[in-house]
Amino acid sequence: MSASPPQKNRPSLTEGPIARTLLFFSLPILLGNVLQSLNGSINAIWIGNFLGETALAATSNSNLIMFFLISAIFGLAMASVILVGQNLGARRVDEAKKVVGTSTVFFLILSLIVTGIGLTFSHWILQAMNTPPDAQALAVAYTRVLFAGVPFMFGFNLVMAVLRGSGDAKTPFYFLLLSAVLDIALNPLLIEGIGPFPRMGIAGSATATFIAQLVSFAALILFLYRRKYFLRITAEELHLLRINWTIVKTTVKKGVPMGLNMIVVSLSNLVLIHLVNSYGSEAAAAFGVAGQLSSYVQMPAMAVGGAVTSMAAQNIGAGLWDRVSRVTWTGVAFNITLTGLLVLILHLFNRQALGLFLPSTGKAMEMGMVINNLTLWSFILFGIFNVVAGVVRSSGSVVVPLVISFIALLLVRNPLAVFLGHHYGFEAIWWSFPVGFAVAAGLNLLYYRFGSWRKARMVAEPRPA
Repeated sequence: MSASPPQKNRPSLTEGPIARTLLFFSLPILLGNVLQSLNGSINAIWIGNFLGETALAATSNSNLIMFFLISAIFGLAMASVILVGQNLGARRVDEAKKVVGTSTVFFLILSLIVTGIGLTFSHWILQAMNTPPDAQALAVAYTRVLFAGVPFMFGFNLVMAVLRGSGDAKTPFYFLLLSAVLDIALNPLLIEGIGPFPRMGIAGSATATFIAQLVSFAALILFLYRRKYFLRITAEELHLLRINWTIVKTTVKKGVPMGLNMIVVSLSNLVLIHLVNSYGSEAAAAFGVAGQLSSYVQMPAMAVGGAVTSMAAQNIGAGLWDRVSRVTWTGVAFNITLTGLLVLILHLFNRQALGLFLPSTGKAMEMGMVINNLTLWSFILFGIFNVVAGVVRSSGSVVVPLVISFIALLLVRNPLAVFLGHHYGFEAIWWSFPVGFAVAAGLNLLYYRFGSWRKARMVAEPRPA
């Protein structure tokens, strides 16, 4: 098929100054990640204040189910990002549209299957998770509404992935902002039945999320068609809304390992929680609060990693390997700078940051300070690993980064944490973080330098730029 001609108003990540392009591409992703975290935190505050601890326990169990769904959809969405990016880099807009058409139908079918399973088996799923008996009814009510909104959640994530793959990170942020504002505003109204709204209790919180996702998704689609976004499916292109099994096979084959990577991270944290719980409630509280703070420290690395994946995919599609290399090292430098700045601030205000969640004096505060002092700086290494792995994945080589994550977290960090904790006490556990992240960063750098990832492809060989 002949290459589609370039258009001046089409976003491109294959030209222009790399540092400036990467900065302005990653900032909306970073702000979107912060926004989603704040949204979840504020909703938890609404539920806790209005409905109490039992309701919070119910939402915690429901959110674990949603995390696994998001993990799966994250991998498939990232595969779409790379497919779209490589095709656009190679100037094959028609092929990119085929990806959009197939992904739309595939995600729709997948979301309807997940919704049907969730609505039918929510009660049994929550029972299998050993949800506390007093929270089960609340958890079922909350989970069923969330499952009803899965088609809009999947659709929203797919459209955002396509936009980022084409080089547009700003538009997804604006509609994430709309979704967060609606969700936060509707939560208390529907929980308590304020004004003309019905009092729905915990189901009201889930309904607020449902409405926010539906409205934002519909508004995003309307916006893209009114702006005549170049990857939209027009009336003359409805034939593209069909299953192309080659594209589906590639999406699943490359997407599942990326989703499994998130599950590996989650599993490694569950093992750590089990270990920390053995030291008592103060240790568990300290670890939970330190985890809240470290989630914000990781955000620059996640944002830069996501931006680097999109940029590298387009440049690989264009055959611009020198530019891919410069994107990689610019991303590493950005991560070291941004993450390092956050780490420095939290080290300087360690007690004050922990004091937002914990009593200013006591065992939990001291434990939290130990955790932060030994782990925060290691997230710079995590960022290097995440950025380099993002570039490797952008070529279509997704299994090796998964294997490296498995080795570094489940075979190095967690066993080391158990050994150090049992032999040297609570404080020694946290040396496992820099060791594990150093192994992950080192192995990824070795694979980047000597591995065969440059030969991997998700689309046909690119036309030389």
